[in-house]
Amino acid sequence: MRYLPHTSANIATMLETVGVRHLDELHAMIPEDCRRKTPMDLPAPISEWELNAHMDELAGTNAVPSGCKVFIGAGAYDHFIPASLSALIARGEFSTAYTPYQPEISQGTLQAIYEYQTYVTRLLGLEVANASMYDGASALAEALLMAVRITKRKSVVLSAAIHPHYRQVVNTYFAPTGYDVHLLPYGSDGRTDFDSLADLAPTAAVAVQSPNFFGCIEDLGGGGAAVHRDPGTLFITAFTEPLAYGLLKSPGTLGADIACGEGQSFGIPRSFGGPGLGMFATRQAYVRNLPGRLVGKTQDREGRRGFVLTLATREQHIRRARATSNICSNQSLCATASVMYLASLGGSGIRSLAALNHDKAEYLKQCFKKGGVSIPFESPTFNEFVARLPQGFEKTHRRLLGENIVAGLHLERFYPELRDHYLFCATETSAKADMDRLVEEVCP
Repeated sequence: MRYLPHTSANIATMLETVGVRHLDELHAMIPEDCRRKTPMDLPAPISEWELNAHMDELAGTNAVPSGCKVFIGAGAYDHFIPASLSALIARGEFSTAYTPYQPEISQGTLQAIYEYQTYVTRLLGLEVANASMYDGASALAEALLMAVRITKRKSVVLSAAIHPHYRQVVNTYFAPTGYDVHLLPYGSDGRTDFDSLADLAPTAAVAVQSPNFFGCIEDLGGGGAAVHRDPGTLFITAFTEPLAYGLLKSPGTLGADIACGEGQSFGIPRSFGGPGLGMFATRQAYVRNLPGRLVGKTQDREGRRGFVLTLATREQHIRRARATSNICSNQSLCATASVMYLASLGGSGIRSLAALNHDKAEYLKQCFKKGGVSIPFESPTFNEFVARLPQGFEKTHRRLLGENIVAGLHLERFYPELRDHYLFCATETSAKADMDRLVEEVCP
């Protein structure tokens, strides 16, 4: 069967109904130079077995951790996933469950989301969390829009040390709104320079990331105090590596009004870039402006525990045109995987794993230092750090790629001023022997 099994008569009837004569007229609003003039140059059809062989050949060109030593984090981190999680998340009641449009009959899904929300609030130190979002970048953009709704102010401020892709997503969200997006520079220690806030007009929110894109741990306590000198400004903290909060104080205890970021580290493989998990928590006072959904626990008339969709301020529910966001679905399968991961490790396990991640990256950093490599940012770091390598290291980087070693991420494309600077990452999956070899290859 063809993908679009419409007969010529079907097509003619539809065109007559919409008032055009040819299919091409449906594309009249698309500029001429954006339209394809010739058929696509596709290869001849092949059999299913030939296609499988071709796909295997293409897959073999990808560098994957099992055959490649990857020392890059930058927003996606390699962590061991318990075998129990892989078995549980594959159960049909989890893997086939969809958004609970009739929530009262989706008790299992709602309970999983409720427990996820509970873990997120405990981890981030805030009072309420939503039922997850698409990913960390969109969660940050939604947090900033939420701040605009709350404060009625028309500008936001981002730290330049926030992940560049997150900032790009924020700019995309804000481009059609007319709201202004300003940047706070980072200092010589790799952390946000909050002193420059004094030069900016009152704003809806100030957002920082900790650990930031350079792996540096921000002074959230001092930053929150600086932001809240204007009581009308909200303090937003973002993150790409939530495991850090197994060791660090939670954003909520340090003054954050909203904490959001990427939860991929909690039981979700990197999978060539997705799917992700947007974690989002805030204070109870702002719950009515929370994007997405909120699951709550209650009792029926007979005293039995039940779970309900307590709040769903989106366009398909009560708010319609006044919805807080157009988020159409939560990442419930990824959220369920993350809560399974957190429950498997427990509080002490998360702390131990976070300490191991910190120590692995610190070992690599100190080895670089002993080998004569410059570490430009002296702030404490978690999981990743920036190293300045000798001019011409690009050749060594390319050679190591050929030997299945990814020796850091070149930062110049994101920060032109950081020429010859590379971002390195090590997690619990990084073997000491592999790190030692990297040091031998990298150090001058």
